[in-house]
Amino acid sequence: MSPLELFTAGCAIPAHPLALTADRKLDEQRQRAVGRYYAAAGAGGMAVGVHTTQFPIHDNGMLRPVLEIAAEVARETSRSMVMVAGVQGGIRQAVAEARQAAGLGYHMALLRPGTGSDDEMIDRARAVGEVLPVIGFYLQPAVGGRALSRDYWQRFAALDGVIGIKVAPFDRYRTLDVLHGVARSGRADKVALYTGNDNNIIGDLITPYELKTGDGTVTLRFVGGLLGQFAVWTKAAVEIVEMAQRASAGDTTVLRRLMVLDGQLTDANAALFDVAHNFHGCIAGINEVLARQGLLAGRWCLDPHEDMSPGQADEISRVARDYRHLTDDAFIAENLAAWMR
Repeated sequence: MSPLELFTAGCAIPAHPLALTADRKLDEQRQRAVGRYYAAAGAGGMAVGVHTTQFPIHDNGMLRPVLEIAAEVARETSRSMVMVAGVQGGIRQAVAEARQAAGLGYHMALLRPGTGSDDEMIDRARAVGEVLPVIGFYLQPAVGGRALSRDYWQRFAALDGVIGIKVAPFDRYRTLDVLHGVARSGRADKVALYTGNDNNIIGDLITPYELKTGDGTVTLRFVGGLLGQFAVWTKAAVEIVEMAQRASAGDTTVLRRLMVLDGQLTDANAALFDVAHNFHGCIAGINEVLARQGLLAGRWCLDPHEDMSPGQADEISRVARDYRHLTDDAFIAENLAAWMR
């Protein structure tokens, strides 16, 4: 199966974090080890240069080496992996970043919301789509996103270069805006929907959406997840996406199991993403889990003021203890030495 076919069919794609040393330099060995973990865990691909990788790498010289390391890890594997490069900035920067990613072997570009008008963002998406297939990104406002209308998503999904949308507003109403826009675009069968709603992962994956349009009813589903939550406990995340696909095909036993897991995964995410403090510690929380498992040397972020919030470490300990079936600790312990080579 080609990367495009795999993406269209649906899979689990972790948002790749940034491995840093204590002096906040790129830790290439551990950056590579994390990518190897994702490959071994069965992830369908990796998204690099996105929010979890920390947006400042687009401006501090780290973007290219981080993209290169992940691409090299993907080439080590014996199967196809969907390689997604985060792209941002105005048209000139976004196109340049897409060209760089294409030159490194990336298959598609995840386009961060811009600051311009809707027309300017549509023009930017069209330009990037001439370089790499485009995945739209509805990013929640709490971490730098903006509200985007139903009309915008209809126009966006109608672009020939668009092959998917990562829907991550953490808001059911705004999620429906994306779905209605895609349904009305005339290209619903060509746009793969990926949940980025870390607070409703399983709910998105198992729900069919029947939407009325001027041309009749369109049924949409989220085919996979592209998430910061999938950056940890990835083997379990892969299993959840596969279970959701079985449930969507009619397996009611699996569906009942997923309904139990739904609340547990959301509870775990609340701790990881620091919901109690408006997501302040979300990246540090991801890094903390990976550091506890030995994949990262520490939870450091590029901004020294960005760290976990009071009580967050205890909450992460609680959910890891209460939901051991969602964690990958034993799997990582068995393979860490090989990944660190």
